[in-house]
Amino acid sequence: MSEPLLEVRDLTVHFPTQDGLVKAVDGVSFTVGRRETLGVVGESGSGKSVTFLTVMGLITRKHARISGEIIFQGEDLLKLGDDGLRAIRGAKIAMIFQDPLTALNPVHKVGKQITEALHAHREVSQDDAWAVAVDLLRRVGIPRPEERAHQYPHEFSGGMRQRAMIAMALVLRPDILIADEPTTALDVTVQAQILELIDGLKEEFETAVVMVTHDLGVVAEYADEVQVMYAGKIVESGTLQHIYYGSLHPYTWGLMQSISRLDEDVDRLRPIKGSPPSLIDVPSGCAFYPRCPYRFEPCDKEIPRLVEEEMGHLDACYLPLEEKKRVFASEVATKA
Repeated sequence: MSEPLLEVRDLTVHFPTQDGLVKAVDGVSFTVGRRETLGVVGESGSGKSVTFLTVMGLITRKHARISGEIIFQGEDLLKLGDDGLRAIRGAKIAMIFQDPLTALNPVHKVGKQITEALHAHREVSQDDAWAVAVDLLRRVGIPRPEERAHQYPHEFSGGMRQRAMIAMALVLRPDILIADEPTTALDVTVQAQILELIDGLKEEFETAVVMVTHDLGVVAEYADEVQVMYAGKIVESGTLQHIYYGSLHPYTWGLMQSISRLDEDVDRLRPIKGSPPSLIDVPSGCAFYPRCPYRFEPCDKEIPRLVEEEMGHLDACYLPLEEKKRVFASEVATKA
């Protein structure tokens, strides 16, 4: 782990609704190191996006019941007012949203949208800001950037819009770049290009990257650390080596066995049975209990704590460590 840049401590985000309290994030803690890539993985509804929208200050106590701490450069972001959050959002912590067509303003030219962030945080002339926007479009791989900067988002392909979003996010050289499902709805070739682009820009801009995704395969080549989330909690945490070559949680095993492989018949894929639980009525005990093929007596009664099983490798499961290793070696590693 490199020097800590962002520390999230026991973060809880609950939404009151007419049907009950939606426990979207429930006691999540993690650290993002300088110039490292953190992969945050889990199915839709696991709390990934809500966690980082809260980090960005886009979900506040006006919208939800929030507790815990989000420490960035010595300040708790949850204690900052609107002006303090605006000074950090975009300039220090930036986010690439999963649907660039809705994130980009359809009535403004792409170049203008990039320059707006510069004008909001820097004293810079219009000509200089436009030159920066064109240069960034070129650096993210958009051809004819001088011409493209004058076009509207609907004139860009899906992959080009995602590149434009990356340029917008990097215009102020933030310390942390959060990529929320950055390859959703893109074809496989474009997905690989976008991931390689983010990884390359991370090195160039010396930016920490948080890759939020439902697909373990997406972070396989790029993440340094991986957090696996389920039903608002982190159920496993460790290095990429820990998660891919020695994972300890049955939910992670299910995600790994759901990854498609080029050398495997699609009929052999093993999806996780059942559906994620309602976050209003989370099962007692381990939230994964109803779907877990390895469940036993205490799983349905007591919530397992996230504990360090080995150096830097944490998980929340009651199976004995040796049994976890046996299952992974015999049933997961050979099929994932």
